[in-house]
Amino acid sequence: MMSPDGIGVLLRSTRERAGRTRQEQALLIEDAQDGRWFDPDNLKRWENEKRLPTPVWHHAIARAYGLTVGEVRRAVAASRQHRRTKGKEDQDVDRRQFIGAAAAAVGAGALPGIAHARQGIDSALAATGTSDGDVAYLHAALERHNGGYRGRSPVDLLTDMQTDLDLLHEVLARPHPVQVRADLARTTAGLAGIVAIIQHDRGDQPDAARWFSTAEKAARESGDRRMTAWVLARHAMVPLNYGAPRAAALLAAKARREAGTAPTAAAALAAAVTARSLAAIGDKAGAARAVADMRTLAERLNGPESADTWSGYPAQKHAVHLSQAYTLLGDTTAAYDTQETAQALTSPTSVMTRALLRMDTAACLGRDGDYRTATDMAAATFDGLPHSYRTGLIRSRAEELSQQLPARHRARLTDALHE
Repeated sequence: MMSPDGIGVLLRSTRERAGRTRQEQALLIEDAQDGRWFDPDNLKRWENEKRLPTPVWHHAIARAYGLTVGEVRRAVAASRQHRRTKGKEDQDVDRRQFIGAAAAAVGAGALPGIAHARQGIDSALAATGTSDGDVAYLHAALERHNGGYRGRSPVDLLTDMQTDLDLLHEVLARPHPVQVRADLARTTAGLAGIVAIIQHDRGDQPDAARWFSTAEKAARESGDRRMTAWVLARHAMVPLNYGAPRAAALLAAKARREAGTAPTAAAALAAAVTARSLAAIGDKAGAARAVADMRTLAERLNGPESADTWSGYPAQKHAVHLSQAYTLLGDTTAAYDTQETAQALTSPTSVMTRALLRMDTAACLGRDGDYRTATDMAAATFDGLPHSYRTGLIRSRAEELSQQLPARHRARLTDALHE
């Protein structure tokens, strides 16, 4: 049975309303892709949902049918969800409970299929040995998603990635030549790492850890130590930001060993996470050495290594990490300077980063004894956030600050957190 709002119904109903045969519609698809031949049998399979069009076809379909790409993608997503729902009805009880528990971990109501996508990707990494346009599309998808939130909320970005994650699952299960497989594994590591970062920002620590584990497995399969170091350094930020700095320090140390001494974004990030982790556990000397390392590495970065992406280490990201390191070290003078620099370098659309920097400033004010200003700044920052940002990382940082303030001064911040 097809989904009533899926791609099959959309394509067939749109074609029939226009009074076109499948052969005529296939010719329109050929025109939409600059005359390249298109098999009408593919169209039949799409309309019957025997197969679903992969993302490489979405733009051509939209042009040939007079639809938007968004309409095509939503219909494909609806068909995929319908298939998953129907498939789950036929699985045994244990399998349903396992998938259900994983889906619950990421908030299945808002993010259908994210946990299921990870499981499929994880298992498909065991496959080995033909390249096609889907592989090239996935490489481009990594580049696109690597650009960060760009004003979108974490949930919106995860929703945008869902179709690409489903395609990744399918492509990984196909045989590929060795080099293509290695490149695909690297792309998998990058995409899985981005999902893990988003889950970290949402506050879903267990699922962030699962996605980072998948990303590490893919990175090691690719043989790219730089990618492996990046995944480990980003993974370390989960325990670091959620109350387990010793565990973070261990992961950061692994990341530094993988990165080596070359000036790369991964090496700079690993040094930054090390500095923050050691500062959080009170190892001021170790943290200071790591700060010196991250400064030296950051000064030597250029090109893609210093790009403003999730895998790059730009001056803005460097200033944000320094802000946290100096705040945790109690060096408020240096922290205020780096916070000012970071705010100047951070885009106005970067809601989360700007809020975290203000939380750092509030923490420094608290350390300097200006408790009223500290709690007022933190509460105003939290009150000014869109509701989709009031969970996860920012809430964790605000709650941590609240515990550091004297009880008589934390009332306004406590009220803001519980509204």
